[in-house]
Amino acid sequence: MAEAARVAGLVRFSTVDYPDKLAAVVFLRGCPWRCGYCHNPHLQSARSESCDLRWQQVLEFLGQRSGLLDAVVFSGGEPLAEPRLPAMVRSVRELGLLVGLHTGGAWPRRLARLAPLLDWIGLDIKAVPADYPAVTRIEGSGAAAWASLRVVLDSGRAYECRTTVHPALHSSAKLIELARRLRQCGVRDYAVQGFRAQGCADSELAGLARARPVDMAALGQLAAGFERFELRPGRA
Repeated sequence: MAEAARVAGLVRFSTVDYPDKLAAVVFLRGCPWRCGYCHNPHLQSARSESCDLRWQQVLEFLGQRSGLLDAVVFSGGEPLAEPRLPAMVRSVRELGLLVGLHTGGAWPRRLARLAPLLDWIGLDIKAVPADYPAVTRIEGSGAAAWASLRVVLDSGRAYECRTTVHPALHSSAKLIELARRLRQCGVRDYAVQGFRAQGCADSELAGLARARPVDMAALGQLAAGFERFELRPGRA
């Protein structure tokens, strides 16, 4: 039952997590991948030593914000790791709110089952499939993520694909190839964002990014062929 779910965190008001909507963001625990540049590494484990929120508390808050919020976005961690997520999404829809999902696409079958309940999907595409293990540190993660990309594109739901760029993990040549592959798959909405050192638990990756920051302006060349393209600078 969704009532038993635990929520790792709640952002009550956000203008950046669901396009053009005022949203609350619900953070869930658990992720099968171990990306070194993750800015929420404390959510990778499904277990918590801290006191999480009860889902019922979150629903009560959302009910009190009727007419003020437009949407709820589930994030993480990897929200698809939460087995109660479909029931949680249904509860939000019953409140008359739009539902968005931030996902890395670790479980394409789960995403396919959930997609009909969603209004918008933000899918992280970290690299071309063969390069995923260098980012996630998990073999086979690229095949799962790119299968999830196909799910998103076939779902008919509004979406955004985005790539977080780190200078030690993404060369210009690799990013050009990635953008080409995405266009070939039919991606029309793409965002490239800089790595954020804030929250990163890997001191080596954080240090490399500070010493050799990504030239975001130069990445504007990736825009060709996308209907919507956005560059988002990171924060050191």
